[in-house]
Amino acid sequence: MPEMAVSPVLAAWEACDKTDTLFVLICTVICWTIVPTVGIAYSGYTWKRNALHAAMPSILTIATCSIQWFIVGYTLAYGEGGWFFGSLKHFFHKDVLSEPVGTIPAILFSEFQLVFEATVCAIAVGGFCERGRLLPVIPFIFLWATFIYCPLAHMVWGGGLLGEGLGVLDFAGGTPVHVCSGATATAISIYLSYPLFRSRKSDIRTPTHIRIHRPGNSFFQLLSLIIIWGSWLAFDAGTTLALNFQSVMALCVTNLCAASGALTWNLMTFYETGKWSIDSTFMGAISGLVMITPSAGFIDMPTAFFFGIFGALLCRQALRIKFTKFAHHWRWVDNGDTFATHCIGGVAATIMTGLFAKKEVAAYGGVEVAGGVFFDGNIRQAWVQMVEAIVGFTWAFCGSYIIIALIDCVPGFEVLAVDKHISQGLDMNEVEEFLGNLEYPDEVDYTPTSKGNISLE
Repeated sequence: MPEMAVSPVLAAWEACDKTDTLFVLICTVICWTIVPTVGIAYSGYTWKRNALHAAMPSILTIATCSIQWFIVGYTLAYGEGGWFFGSLKHFFHKDVLSEPVGTIPAILFSEFQLVFEATVCAIAVGGFCERGRLLPVIPFIFLWATFIYCPLAHMVWGGGLLGEGLGVLDFAGGTPVHVCSGATATAISIYLSYPLFRSRKSDIRTPTHIRIHRPGNSFFQLLSLIIIWGSWLAFDAGTTLALNFQSVMALCVTNLCAASGALTWNLMTFYETGKWSIDSTFMGAISGLVMITPSAGFIDMPTAFFFGIFGALLCRQALRIKFTKFAHHWRWVDNGDTFATHCIGGVAATIMTGLFAKKEVAAYGGVEVAGGVFFDGNIRQAWVQMVEAIVGFTWAFCGSYIIIALIDCVPGFEVLAVDKHISQGLDMNEVEEFLGNLEYPDEVDYTPTSKGNISLE
């Protein structure tokens, strides 16, 4: 019998490296857990009556981003194109199958990058916590992914302005991941404090500050710490898209940076209070993960250790802003701590990558870069990284603010929850279920606003 002709898809599949493919496949599965776990983390932060409401945006993110990425997200981010957008060549994932991207199939590369988009979005929509309605979250996710994340990813990684044009060093997302998510969450929070359209004109909605409270559920924080810390090792290691020594180094420096950040933050808390804190451990680990993300493929172990310490010191000071009278007066709400960690930490991490990157470490993965300021004398890299951070923040903040404002113009899609629902807890009004019923003795009579009433001072 004559042999069957090999299809082009299978022929392309045979050209892929199976070891690298298996490695990235496993990393993709592990990293997927980050997305819903971000929601669990926000549940741990928030008031106990907002716990499930805080988790729901991350679940909506998984579904909405998966559809958006399939339709248009991938081609905008990684299609061949100009400085800001990719082409529509792969619209509806056309011809995205087994053709190798590097040494892995294009469809797997796409899926791994989808996890990046969904992770950034899950962090970003934390800005809706405790005050925002869930219905507007869905169109926000789709529009934000299309017009904010995908262009920024293309500019940095897809052959666009920042990566191909300026030559930024951003291994796994200092700006597309952390600066973008932090700026977006900040834009959402500011809009909820100062809405422009239907939320402002509503008689049953009063933009206000949310009182500071304890984390609602420390177990959720512990669970999130375990999953995110472990999964972020795969997030950075898998970014090499191949099983090589650079991927091994990326995993190791990521773990060390998170560890030094976690211990530094916790020791500062212990020095001030005499007690250990899972919240401090979690925040310190997150600050370390933020610091290492853009530089994981470019720095050595000693540098990673000090990155974690610096990140914890910086982000902890930034976190103090929300406890000030200034924050209360100007309705500054950062209950997900995204501004303090992801935004401030992301900007610092992006710039420090340009200062401390080593071309020797990048070469572990066969990547040739000019290196950074201190080890390779490449002074130019410092201002290049600054430009990346400024462009990323401006793009994400302004674009996100415009998107949420436009959604707020649509009847039925008011983004700010009504006063009564905020005071009662959004779990009682926005979702059908609850997550736990934990109460602290000193918070039995807690309400988000003074005396249970929302009013402008």
